[in-house]
Amino acid sequence: MELYYVKIIETLFVITLYVLLRRVVFNVVSKRLLSKLIHNSRGLVIRKVLNLLLLVVCSMFIFVIWGVKQSDLLVFLGSILAVVGVAFFAQWSLLSNITSSIIIFFNHPVKLNDSIVILEGKDYVLEGQVINIGLFFVTLRTKDSGEITLPNNIFIQKSIKNITEEV
Repeated sequence: MELYYVKIIETLFVITLYVLLRRVVFNVVSKRLLSKLIHNSRGLVIRKVLNLLLLVVCSMFIFVIWGVKQSDLLVFLGSILAVVGVAFFAQWSLLSNITSSIIIFFNHPVKLNDSIVILEGKDYVLEGQVINIGLFFVTLRTKDSGEITLPNNIFIQKSIKNITEEV
């Protein structure tokens, strides 16, 4: 029975360490945001990714503490990844949108709260303010307070004029 107490204490230590590391990492990212090196929308994504990485590492430590066999864990993770891979293969548009969101995050000049016009030929098709850039969609708020949701793969294929910089 005392062995379980030791495992519980070690688990609580890992969880406490996770919370402290998360705070430190988020403070560092926030300081970078304040120094204008990173835009707020990109900072949010960076926080989510770093939080996920910290969570995975701490979970691995907890699995080791409780004696979960690495081979069992690898079989489980392999099964999950196989199912996710088949699902993405079955839905090319999902995979395309995820890839497009990565491109938008790193290379696209449009940021949150930018006012944009999406051009198609010589006519203006859509005009609005970018209110969300997600994993699958970009959401625009129109002048009449309506919302337009565009799949990321469509968004990066269109010609976009950023009218925020003109104002």
